Amino acid sequence: MAAPLAQAQALWLDDTGRLRPAAREAVRWLTDAEQQGLRPQDYDARRLATAVADAERTAPPADAAAQLDESLTRQVLAYLGDLRGGRVDPARLGARYDSTTAPAPDLSAALRDAVARDQPQDAQRAALPPWLQYPDLQKALLHHRSLADHPAWRSALPALPGGKLQPGQRWAGLPTLAERLHALGDLPELPGAATTYDAALQKAVQSFQTRHALPADGVLGKSTLDALAVPPAARAQQIALSMERLRLTPLPQAARFVTVNVPEFMLRAHRHEAGSVREDLHMRVIVGKALDTRTPLFDEDMRWIEFSPYWNIPPSIARKETVPTLRRNPGYLAAQGMEFVGAGGVSTAVTPQNLDAVLAGQMRIRQRPGPRNALGDIKFMLPNNQNIYLHHTPSPGLFGRTRRDFSHGCVRIEEPVALAQWVLHDQPDWTEARIRQSMGRPRPVTAKLIQPVPVLMLYQTAVIADGKLHFVPDLYGQDAVLEQALKQPRPPRDPAVSTRSAPALHTRAGAAEAIAAQSGA
Repeated sequence: MAAPLAQAQALWLDDTGRLRPAAREAVRWLTDAEQQGLRPQDYDARRLATAVADAERTAPPADAAAQLDESLTRQVLAYLGDLRGGRVDPARLGARYDSTTAPAPDLSAALRDAVARDQPQDAQRAALPPWLQYPDLQKALLHHRSLADHPAWRSALPALPGGKLQPGQRWAGLPTLAERLHALGDLPELPGAATTYDAALQKAVQSFQTRHALPADGVLGKSTLDALAVPPAARAQQIALSMERLRLTPLPQAARFVTVNVPEFMLRAHRHEAGSVREDLHMRVIVGKALDTRTPLFDEDMRWIEFSPYWNIPPSIARKETVPTLRRNPGYLAAQGMEFVGAGGVSTAVTPQNLDAVLAGQMRIRQRPGPRNALGDIKFMLPNNQNIYLHHTPSPGLFGRTRRDFSHGCVRIEEPVALAQWVLHDQPDWTEARIRQSMGRPRPVTAKLIQPVPVLMLYQTAVIADGKLHFVPDLYGQDAVLEQALKQPRPPRDPAVSTRSAPALHTRAGAAEAIAAQSGA
């Protein structure tokens, strides 16, 4: 940790007691905090802007200058801490992230150094979240806010003829449709006079549909019209919430890691390279049902892969689903390749005693490897107390659905061989041929990873994919939870605590909390 500022040493004042030019830049960060999805009022921006402007015109008395220096330092550190680590404890949002994360910068030291060099912007750059998507999301936020007064949204789109617009049809809303698609970047050039739903507009609608998790058929129907009706301000808020989620999500320190963005139904494999994060592959996934078996948000290390796995049916599923089914249809056990397992060994007899033993926790039901196995032919193990892991599926047709929340909470992956090859990159004896052969064995085959691979379950409804901004529905209502949490009053910052002795800001609790922790609060 860098040495703290001496108590008598000012940060924003030069040797003559006048404000450094860096103070004006710092105040601009606070007043423009909305450009980062933050709130100027959280940092007393208006008062500080006035105080700095007054101090630049007329040098204040020494005690007033010192007080201004103190106040500005406190609020700037709070801003930098929020920018880096967010404003809400992830646990309040139901997220549990505790794996080893990439080292965070010492923001107080970065600020001291940047101001001393008269390059304050370096401190702000150091505080930006390290996720690759963040800069593009920030640009998208500014763009959507710039559309707030765009004429394309001044009037509602009219009703569609017959409920949907087919190629070649006329529609009174075509000019407005073209303006919105152009403003959003889906239509490269505005047509001179849009009279029919032509090929250019269809292509633009397909682009819009792809970016909004809609079937990209080019047909303008109710769901697409509803998405087009969402005002830019609402989309800007959605982007801001996703930026906040990135701040709250730790970047793993491990050289390779996997993320699953639950509402997007997408898995991505990443690796650190030359100081940045590179995406190596992505694939569609199936996640837990929104109604009752949601995929939790957490991180855990993948430690081994199991090919041709048994499926040990979780007790909750056995009680609610499997045992009642077997009571009605005892032949279901053999048809599904299942068996009872207990202290006495393995049994395939569907007896009342065995069923009662399952309900009492004295036996379990497992499904043998094979074409009906619910895990498919491969399971990626990340030991956790919620029994969540990644696996294939015997029902790959579900990956073609736009909405893919069908599981009991685990994550089903579309391309297991590709992920296995990526995970086992440092074990050349695990060739693609060996992987595929192992997926067809009658008994499980295990491949232990040389280096654990962290897996993070994330939640973002605005994402950058293939260089474009995409929006997905708030599957589990988590955007609403985060938005409500951000509206709660924040604890006041104790003015008696000197920011000149503030600690390095390594935690995601934010600068204010770090300062409070230093004082024993």
